[in-house]
Amino acid sequence: MPDPFDSDYVNLTSPAVSHYTIIPSDGADLPVRPRAIYVNAGGTAVLQDNDGEIVSYDLGAGAVLSIRPVRVLATGTTAQLVAWY
Repeated sequence: MPDPFDSDYVNLTSPAVSHYTIIPSDGADLPVRPRAIYVNAGGTAVLQDNDGEIVSYDLGAGAVLSIRPVRVLATGTTAQLVAWY
């Protein structure tokens, strides 16, 4: 299918072009650092940022987090999340 925007510059404010289901892990970073996270099913998400800071978020389904974590921890995470990048 033709994509008239294929040559446009991609940045953090442009729409995501790919996605994947996040599988939380206490020991492994995300395979691709997302530009945002979509909450598919509400619950708690425990996220680790680039500096190693860990924060827990209580989230409702349909929320979009404009954060770029390096890891989603399995311990404490109950939400179903999708990474957009």
